[in-house]
Amino acid sequence: MFFSEIHERIRFVFLVSLFILIAIIIKVFYIQVFSYQKLNTLAENLWSRQLPIKANRGLIVDRNGKVLASNVTTVSLVVVPGQIHEPEKVAKDLANILNSNYQDMLEHVTKSTSIERIHPEGRQLSYEIAEKINALNYDGVYLLKESKRFYPYETMLSHVLGYVGIDNQGLSGLELYYDDYLTGADGAIKYFSDGKGNKLELTEVYEAPTSGITLKLTIDMDLQMVIENELDNAMAKYEPEQGLIMAMNPQTGEILAMASRPTFNSNSYQNYSNEIINRNLPIWMTYEPGSTFKIITLSAALEEKTINLFEDSFYDDGSINVDGATIHCWKAGGHGAETMLQVVENSCNPGFVHIGSTLGAEKLMSYIHKYGFGSKTGIDLNGESSGILFDVNKMGPVELATTSFGQGISVTPLQQIRAVSAAINGGNLYTPYIVDSFLESETNSLIEKVEPKITGHPISPETSSLVRYALESVVANGSGKNAYIENYRVGGKTGTAQKVHNGSYLSGNYILSFIGFMPANNPEIIVYVAIDNPKGVTQYGGVVSAPIAKNVLTSAIEILNIPPSKEGMAREYTWLDTKYYILPNVIGMSKKEATQALKGFKIEYSGTGTKVIYQSPEAGYYAKEGETIKLLLG
Repeated sequence: MFFSEIHERIRFVFLVSLFILIAIIIKVFYIQVFSYQKLNTLAENLWSRQLPIKANRGLIVDRNGKVLASNVTTVSLVVVPGQIHEPEKVAKDLANILNSNYQDMLEHVTKSTSIERIHPEGRQLSYEIAEKINALNYDGVYLLKESKRFYPYETMLSHVLGYVGIDNQGLSGLELYYDDYLTGADGAIKYFSDGKGNKLELTEVYEAPTSGITLKLTIDMDLQMVIENELDNAMAKYEPEQGLIMAMNPQTGEILAMASRPTFNSNSYQNYSNEIINRNLPIWMTYEPGSTFKIITLSAALEEKTINLFEDSFYDDGSINVDGATIHCWKAGGHGAETMLQVVENSCNPGFVHIGSTLGAEKLMSYIHKYGFGSKTGIDLNGESSGILFDVNKMGPVELATTSFGQGISVTPLQQIRAVSAAINGGNLYTPYIVDSFLESETNSLIEKVEPKITGHPISPETSSLVRYALESVVANGSGKNAYIENYRVGGKTGTAQKVHNGSYLSGNYILSFIGFMPANNPEIIVYVAIDNPKGVTQYGGVVSAPIAKNVLTSAIEILNIPPSKEGMAREYTWLDTKYYILPNVIGMSKKEATQALKGFKIEYSGTGTKVIYQSPEAGYYAKEGETIKLLLG
């Protein structure tokens, strides 16, 4: 009995021990097979450290690949407090080199943390300072690669590009709007240390950073430089309060160029006030558009067939009375009897009051909303304004009259150029955009292409054709003559808008504008110019802004490769104008006959023979009086 109890106990102890052994084996197997990765990660976190390597921000390039925003390599200072043996000495030397406070530096190097970034005095260091720190050769003091944003064109396109902060985060413009795309993935140098932070002699692991996505813009930098130069000239010549020029492809909504004054240098944005760096005037500024808005009234009336450009007439005696209010024409005494086309050519306010009355407030306002006024355009930039419109339910005869010629309402330049684009491109209202595509940073391969987006059809193609004709006539025969370009078809409209302050119109203070496009029959570019209160000049958009737009369009001919045309409207020249004449065809004529036919021009002959076999420029194009015509005899 006694031995039987002992055997039972031994058997029990054996079974319990066997069970415990099996449980241990299962646990070890589970740890080794299933929990290895988790435990290994936890262990690595205890004795591994990382020195961060900042990624390059994605490039920003124009439509032709010119780099507008890039990166330059700098270094930043980080310390590992656990590896620093003489913190007081290290803090003193670093403070002297960085010209910073000793106590602040001592706090950095003795801080209870695995890695401490010296911010801001240790960020984006110059080569000279980095060399001095490197020469100290202190344990626990590291200089790490860091990229710094660089804008090679400095002040050009600055409001569109924006700028970044010290941590390379976008703060305005495209840098802010597309920050998630431009920001890359940081890398690191991984090393191993003991519990006190001392570096162990184990293999380091390098994790390379990944650069951000490249943004390819719709901007043409050649055209951008043209408008920047024109703005600089206007600021120097007229000393306006501010100014802006923008260009767009009316067939797609692509922004080709955009600039305003005052401007700033994105590389040193800290040196400018917030009023300058955060106000991109083409999308932010709101003002009464003046006569450029008459294009909208005209198109609405043509679409509704309330007027006929060629058959209907209006008599302008210099003013018109609307519900007791007198609205004057810019021309004292008026223009007399006019067709509706002449009302447009002459930019006649009383005539447009009449056009507006044929529509009525409700109908006119419906078209204004169809053109996108009163709401943001949706451009891929921050800070866009919506403008201000009359409430149609509160519009009386006077409000209808002033709205008809662009007074009493508030719009942005971007809204204006977008709406006029729809009026001339066949009736398609596009969403303006600046980013054309997204590219992979290393290979430049296409990730995504942005396609034009139509958001409405305010008018028909037939009406749009009439609008183009009327606006080409404005440039050939009306108030926009200073934008006329011989051998090219240009359409446009001037604007002279009196400025408002605290609810009252300012005397002698105007925003002078011009909106022009070419070719008039099939527009490839539309340009908007607005100069705010120029000094020492007649306050008319046709005098100040139209010549600026002409210069931009003239440059665009070569940049966009726009061919000449023999089909444009002829311009009537005054005795003050430089005279242009259509060249006759002298091919086949004798030398004597050709000389007689080209009287008023200089002739340069080459070749031998009795007949002209070639002429340059060719027949049918305009040539300036006194210009040299080259003839080949044979």
